[in-house]
Amino acid sequence: MKKNSNLDERQEQNLLRIEHNGCWLAFWGLLAAIIVQIVLDFDFKNFIGEWIVFMLLALYIAAGCLKQGIWDRRLKPDLSSNIVVSLASAFVAGILGFVYTVKRFPDRILGSIASGIVYAIVTFVVCFVVLQFSAQLFKKKQSKLEEEHPEDEV
Repeated sequence: MKKNSNLDERQEQNLLRIEHNGCWLAFWGLLAAIIVQIVLDFDFKNFIGEWIVFMLLALYIAAGCLKQGIWDRRLKPDLSSNIVVSLASAFVAGILGFVYTVKRFPDRILGSIASGIVYAIVTFVVCFVVLQFSAQLFKKKQSKLEEEHPEDEV
């Protein structure tokens, strides 16, 4: 990588921190905007642009982290963490599924509850499978990196 002569090391670190925070602000801001639009009026064509940018950003971050052998600062790539994250995602999806359905069919509360449950179950399964698969890829990458650089082990 070419050295940038305009910045010293401190400035480079500060710039990286600003870019990092900006990336996460965009990520969570897009997610919030999508959720608000779902709650207010679920019309996919109104937020397809935000959804595309959000998904591209999410895929880029996930692929980049897996490629570098990075999982997360706090969570471990294990079964219990994957279950907790999948349950949290399922809960949010279930609530959004319920809200979406009850707005479309206000007189069918039981159907809306059932719809929310289906959203939650599908989200849990998909999220859990993707996380488990990603955890396996991560562990494989970690093993490969440890073989290449055994002196970096703690």
